[in-house]
Amino acid sequence: MKLLLCYFSIFLVFLTASVNAQNTAAPIKLVQIILTANHPNWNYKLNEEAIIKISVLKYGSPVKNVEIEYQYGPEQLNPEKKGSLKLTNGIGEINIGTTNTPGFRQLKVQTKIDGYVYKNEINVGFAPFEIKPTVNLPKDFDAFWEKAKAENKKIPMDAVVTHKPELSTATVNVYLVRLQNYKLGQYFYGYLSKPKDNKKHPVLFNPPGAGVKKIVPITAYAEKGFISFTTEIHGVSPEINDTDFESMREKLKDYWAINLDNKDNYYYKKVYLDGVRAIDFLTSLPEFDQKNVVVTGGSQGGALTIVAAGIDKRVNYIASFYPALSDNTGFLNNRSAGWPFMFSDKYQNNSPEKINTMEYYDVVNFARKTTVPGFYSTGYNDNTCSPTSTLSAFNSVTASKKIVITPISGHWRFGETDDTSIKWLQEKCGIK
Repeated sequence: MKLLLCYFSIFLVFLTASVNAQNTAAPIKLVQIILTANHPNWNYKLNEEAIIKISVLKYGSPVKNVEIEYQYGPEQLNPEKKGSLKLTNGIGEINIGTTNTPGFRQLKVQTKIDGYVYKNEINVGFAPFEIKPTVNLPKDFDAFWEKAKAENKKIPMDAVVTHKPELSTATVNVYLVRLQNYKLGQYFYGYLSKPKDNKKHPVLFNPPGAGVKKIVPITAYAEKGFISFTTEIHGVSPEINDTDFESMREKLKDYWAINLDNKDNYYYKKVYLDGVRAIDFLTSLPEFDQKNVVVTGGSQGGALTIVAAGIDKRVNYIASFYPALSDNTGFLNNRSAGWPFMFSDKYQNNSPEKINTMEYYDVVNFARKTTVPGFYSTGYNDNTCSPTSTLSAFNSVTASKKIVITPISGHWRFGETDDTSIKWLQEKCGIK
């Protein structure tokens, strides 16, 4: 009987493993289209032609007599040329041309094999560090934001800090924080993470990416020696019930467009001032080392990182990844722009009032005001925050800066880049 039970247990293990294997998605596609630029860094001089090698592989081997469809032209704009190409041995080349102005060109390819469509694309840069922004800097930009900060300072912080032992770790205490900002009775939320060593630490503000979502605590920064504060921007408590949350998310699905025609009441005015209030809170903590204030984030968080540096002189160092809201007027000047593509043909937002408002909120203009050392990163295959828009912001920074470009990455970053940014911040703040 014992032997029978043993065999039955082994059978269950193999059955479970088999079921799990059947329900697990493959980490790569059966057929891969590999696109390789003839310059290893994907960068070209102006008027230099870019040649892209195409390999269609199945099981890692070239697919013979495969036909691909392709299109290429300026990044995110209508293609200059479309066509098809038969790859006799599964390998071929396409000359995607060149440009006489700094920017990016994009190649998109696809093929159909055994009824399935496979796609890939590649962006390559032409003099990318010479890209200039298209957005104007208002003459009263500084005065506008100094007035906004002065008015906001009158609103009491009214901080409510609640220890969350169930979210804490052996080395990090986690707290849910509610802060009042912008108007009386208006709040936003964040998770504060503090090392449990009772020592003084640099403080780190971590603004969120785009969207309406419930925040979660991040203890990784505290484990690296920072007191960190990860926030949201919409006044959404992470403890809100699901029904109310879904209602709020629907209401705010296009929040970036709310009051876009009024610079004094545009939605992002409160959001940018939330960053100042977050730094107010962090620098009020008794464990703050009284020296080092850093900000880091990606996408919308990368945008808010640069905004914080441009608007608040208490910030010492920043690490910004593929910042959104950069050079929003790109589409009005026949080139790509980043999220939220507000002046693209899709949204029809091209009124003078809306363009004027955006000049006070475009991340490029805060980059122009940034005076602190910064770490930046982007990928060339990012279709959310285009490299053209990201480099428009980066190239506008005159302060000490470094950038890590991983051309192959889209709207994400490699773990190695993350590690490099944290080590850079630690070194700047004297964390050993």
